[in-house]
Amino acid sequence: MRDETAEQPAPLRSGLTTGSCATATSLAAARLLLGGAVSDAVHIVLPKGKQVQMRLEFCRLCPEGAEAGTLKDAGDDPDVTHGALVYARVRLLDIPTVRFVAGPGVGTVTRPGLVLNVGEPAINPVPRRMMIEHLQVLANETGYVGGFEVTVGVEGGEALALKTMNPRLGIIGGLSILGTSGIVRPFSCAAYIASIHQGIDVAKTNGYSHIAACTGNASEDTMRRVYQMPDIALIEMGDFVGAVLKHLRKAPVSKLSICGGFGKISKLAARHMDLHSRHSSIDLPQLARWAADVGADDALQQAIREANTSQQALAMSAALGIPLGDVVCQHALDFARSVVPEQVQVEVFAIDRQGGIVGTAGVQP
Repeated sequence: MRDETAEQPAPLRSGLTTGSCATATSLAAARLLLGGAVSDAVHIVLPKGKQVQMRLEFCRLCPEGAEAGTLKDAGDDPDVTHGALVYARVRLLDIPTVRFVAGPGVGTVTRPGLVLNVGEPAINPVPRRMMIEHLQVLANETGYVGGFEVTVGVEGGEALALKTMNPRLGIIGGLSILGTSGIVRPFSCAAYIASIHQGIDVAKTNGYSHIAACTGNASEDTMRRVYQMPDIALIEMGDFVGAVLKHLRKAPVSKLSICGGFGKISKLAARHMDLHSRHSSIDLPQLARWAADVGADDALQQAIREANTSQQALAMSAALGIPLGDVVCQHALDFARSVVPEQVQVEVFAIDRQGGIVGTAGVQP
C-alpha cells in the first residue's frame, strides 16, 4: 500500500514510466554483455532529450545472456505499477535487429485495434523506440554489428494487470510497457485516458459500433442489463467523460450510451469534462433551477438548494412527481452532443446507488 499523502501541501513528485525502466534495464544488460561492466545505476535519455539516472536492483549474467532490474518509481502518481520490479533480459543475435519478447508479467496483444499487431508483446511504440535507440548507440560505441533480443518482464505483473483495463482490451498475461515522454506526471492519469482511447478503438475494430461509457461497476451492470452488451463494448471511463467525447471526434461510433450515477451525470449536465471531485462539484442551485423548469415550486427549489446530497435532491423531487433525473440527463445529452460528431447517436442514463435508472435522455424505442 502506498504511504498516505501528507496533509501539508507540497510539490508533487514526478516519476518514470515502465518504458523508461525497460530502457534502462535493457541498456545495462546489453552493456554487461558487450563490455563486461556491471552497473548499479544507468543513465538514459528521455524522448524530449532530458537525461536521467536510474538505480538498478541487480545487473548480472544469466544462462540466456544478461539481465538487469529496477523498481518502478511513479513519484506521487497513484500508479498500479509503483514499486514493481521491472527487468529486461538481453540475448545477442547474429543479425542486426532488435527483437522484443514478453516476459513474465508483460501481456500479449490478442485483439486487433491497438497500435500493436495481434501476437505482439504489449510493449508500446515509444518504449520500443527508446530501447532500440539506446541499444544502437551502445552497439556503435562498442563496434558491435549484431542484434539484440530483449525480453521485458514485470514481477507480479499478471496480478497487477487485473487492476487495469488490459484484459478488456485483449492484452492477456500481464501489463503493458507504456510511456510517451518517459515521465509519469503526478495525477495526470495519462495511462488511464490512453486505455479509454484504446478501449474505443478495440471495440470499433472488432465490429462494435454501439459502445457504453460508464463511470463504474453499477453503471456497467445497468448497460449489460439494458442492452446485453459484452465487456468489449463497455468503456470504463471513470470520471474522464471528456476522454470519451473528444476521442469520438477522431474515431466516431454509430451510438454512444453514457451511464453514471445521478451526481456524476449532473456534473456532465453542468458541462464538466472531468467528473472527479478535485475538478468539479455538484451544483445544487443549478439543480434547483432545472427542477423549476419542470414544475418544482418555490418550496422544493429551496429544499434542493439546502440538500446535503444530489441523491437527496433527486428523492425529494421524485416524491413530488418532478422528473429531475430526466431533465439533468437532457442537459448532459445536449452537452455531449455539442462535443461529438453529428453522426454519433447519443443517449444518457442516470442511476441511483442500487443501479436503478432514475433518468434518461435520447433513448429511442
